[in-house]
Amino acid sequence: MSVKFKDYYRILGVDRNADDKTLKSAYRRLARKHHPDVAKTKDAGERFKEISEAYEVLSDPEKRQRYDALGPDWQRHAQAQPGAPGDFRVQYGGDLGDFSEFFRAVFGDLGGRRAGWGVGADAEDLFGERRARPGQDVQANVEITLEEAFNGTRRTFALDLDEPCPTCRGAGNVKGQACATCHGAGWQRARRQVDVKIPAGVKSDQRVRVSGEGAQGVGARGDLYLTVTVSPHPLFERRGDDLHVSVPITAPEAALGTTIDVPTLRGRVSMKIPPATSSGRAFRLPGYGMPRLRGGGAGDEIVTVKIVMPNDLTPAERDLYEKLKAQRGDNPRAYQE
Repeated sequence: MSVKFKDYYRILGVDRNADDKTLKSAYRRLARKHHPDVAKTKDAGERFKEISEAYEVLSDPEKRQRYDALGPDWQRHAQAQPGAPGDFRVQYGGDLGDFSEFFRAVFGDLGGRRAGWGVGADAEDLFGERRARPGQDVQANVEITLEEAFNGTRRTFALDLDEPCPTCRGAGNVKGQACATCHGAGWQRARRQVDVKIPAGVKSDQRVRVSGEGAQGVGARGDLYLTVTVSPHPLFERRGDDLHVSVPITAPEAALGTTIDVPTLRGRVSMKIPPATSSGRAFRLPGYGMPRLRGGGAGDEIVTVKIVMPNDLTPAERDLYEKLKAQRGDNPRAYQE
């Protein structure tokens, strides 16, 4: 009996250069659509088996390589003599009833192991090996305060992800029968709590990678990536690892010098203002900025003083300013910049 070549790429509706993500997406979409419990059509079982067979081959790098090497000319290679170039001669003897004659002709018994319709977390492939296929990475966003970015913080996330069915462990079938729990899909929506540590010094738009907390794959999870947004602060402006803050002082304080309290993310500290300080002059507090993610240490805090004037001068105060004006003159170059 002649066996017709089966185009697994056409069956899944994907390009021959399709990556693992595209293959998985196509398989899951078609498997749900054509599962006998869902489709209820006469040929649903055969169609579902054909889709599963195509994915079983194309999702495995070695099987896919062998399949691509054979192509439509598979019969000539399969009948080649041992030792001949391209020798893909097969031996029969195992129960591979879930798969087509074409599959058995190309891949043979391969150790007599029977493969299921899906690919479970502990499923053996047809070469008798356990292959770990990490799950997909998961992206999420998190907003934190500047104080949390300064000190580091933790967040707990509730992730709604597709997880392997606990009954069939992602295979979609149990002993050759469609799984009653997931109805053959192999996967179910599940909620999982993840506690994440966000390091001190993180900046907006930076990503925090949490290894092994993404979507479940075959034997391994993908990673969770958090994109961080640090919310604006009412006092501090962050520029790189430095913090900038503006502090008001009075005209007499600027003229005569003083000591002021300056807010920092560690608490308030005292800072001396020298005499004849002009508005807009900046002072540096070393090490009071944001922690550096790499290399240790911290940035600085830049304190800019701003001279503020009262809006309700008393007559005595006006008289003093008039005397100062008369003594200093109206030339601004006579004043300290």
